Amino acid sequence: MKNVLETVTINNIEYAPANEKAEKINGLEYCIVRTYSAGVFAGYVKERKGQEATLLKVRRLWYWSGAASLSQLSVDGVSNPGDCKFPVEVERVELTNVIEVLPVTKKAQESIANVKIWQI
Repeated sequence: MKNVLETVTINNIEYAPANEKAEKINGLEYCIVRTYSAGVFAGYVKERKGQEATLLKVRRLWYWSGAASLSQLSVDGVSNPGDCKFPVEVERVELTNVIEVLPVTKKAQESIANVKIWQI
């Protein structure tokens, strides 16, 4: 198992390994959020209170291929983007019954963004 340096703080400044953390917008972190019954979403967490969360610039991760779990998806992204089913991005979603929030690496964020919009 490899050792991974997540972050280090020096003089109140947080540093992370290059290209590891996803890009923030207006200080908001890009995460994968799993709910109890509504599914899995990727977007910028604007607000979280208990089991409720508001996400911006959101894609529902309806079906993914090429990642064994959400944990791997949040770190590595997908290796089979052509087999994934991620619908169109929506501007905002209010989620209830949030049971898992995973910060996403830049590599994984780019992978999610590069999955072709799934539509019927």
